Amino acid sequence: MEAAYFCRAGCAPVDERVAPKQPTILLGLQEKIAALTIQLQSAAAPNQPCGLGLMTSVIIDREIGDWNRFNNRRQIASYTGLCPGEYSSGKTRLQSCVTKHGNPRLRAALVELSWRLVRFQPNYKPIVKWRQILAKGALATGAARKKAIVAVARQLAVDLWRIKTGRLRAEELGLINQ
Repeated sequence: MEAAYFCRAGCAPVDERVAPKQPTILLGLQEKIAALTIQLQSAAAPNQPCGLGLMTSVIIDREIGDWNRFNNRRQIASYTGLCPGEYSSGKTRLQSCVTKHGNPRLRAALVELSWRLVRFQPNYKPIVKWRQILAKGALATGAARKKAIVAVARQLAVDLWRIKTGRLRAEELGLINQ
């Protein structure tokens, strides 16, 4: 094994003939990533609400595609996979955990954005509703905070649909533009 050595963590051997080329390859990849990031950020719509970053805006828009394909709020909430599951029989109606049948990248972006809105948009209506659980230092369990943030993310998806289709303005929902 003269041509290879092992890293300290015990990972796979590294070929010494390839090792000197790796930094240049990594630099090239980092430059490409930076250029693509700038290209994506330039595609974002201007006047985003505070807390809604350019990359998050582009990710959500590209994962949704055409906002007008949804006819009502239930369809957009279902597409995100942030709706509770339901078991019904006769007079019995039980709601269970989130179905996760939607787009996982969109769901992750909405939950991440919801956490940012807790900090940057404290007067946003769903955050005001869940403030007691989401507030920093609140006496709530981790599970309760996760349920609350999923509820905020579901309402955020519906509100973004209302904004993007022209049904409401961001100011009417309590969102402050940058």
